[in-house]
Amino acid sequence: MTADVVDVEIPGNRDDVLKILKRTGISGVPVKKNKKLVGIITRKDLLRKPEETQLGLLMTSKPITVGPDTDIHDAARLLVEKRIRRLPVVEDNQLVGLLSVADIVHALAQLKIKDEIKDTYTSKTFALWEETPLPVVGRVMEISGVDAIPILDAENKLQGIISERDLIRSSSIEDSVGVSDFSNGTDDDEWTWESIRDNHTISFGISRVQLPNRPVKMAMVKNVVAVPQNAEVSECALKMRRARVDQLPVVNGDKKLVAMLYDRELIRAFCKEEPE
Repeated sequence: MTADVVDVEIPGNRDDVLKILKRTGISGVPVKKNKKLVGIITRKDLLRKPEETQLGLLMTSKPITVGPDTDIHDAARLLVEKRIRRLPVVEDNQLVGLLSVADIVHALAQLKIKDEIKDTYTSKTFALWEETPLPVVGRVMEISGVDAIPILDAENKLQGIISERDLIRSSSIEDSVGVSDFSNGTDDDEWTWESIRDNHTISFGISRVQLPNRPVKMAMVKNVVAVPQNAEVSECALKMRRARVDQLPVVNGDKKLVAMLYDRELIRAFCKEEPE
């Protein structure tokens, strides 16, 4: 596990969480109240609820946790089965660490597992054109539930990868003013007392996480690390670790994109390993 965990307290500021995610590149942070773990806030939460500012409403409450002595294979199975990226490690109601998918991938890189990734660990994928606007990319990512999308040029060649991490790094906080109309819809003369009384508006401030309206090619990772279909599990884990990425495009003999390899799927190989 990672023992030195970045966390936030409630009540707190969403903007501070965004700054942490941008600065560190991590995918989420534990939320504490009175020094006790009460939730997790992730990149997905900020992108799915761009206008929400309260940490208590943004976070996933009562997260799944493990203890320091939990077997690592059991923890890996939890990550896979629950489709989550991190497990807070709690002892005596205190947060003492965080076990993430990346931590398991690091372990995989050292195990020399020779299984080929083809068909077993890869996922079908789709791609977007490099001129697709970032707000559209964010919406597609939300609808599809994927964490990253390959990006192609007009000649169908793989040019890059866009992930939630890249969207967060490109985002900003936009403040605006909204107006609510509390008119009762009457047809009275606008100069009558009844009309003045029944037609009024209230202005209020809106603060939201905003993606800039520019092409995805301006935000994507361009130096893409790809792997062939016959690549081995531990080899791929090592490449993920060295490149500090959560996914790898899978290409065929003609270097054409055929699938994606996500770290969460890769750690299923670790779940198969029997404890010594």
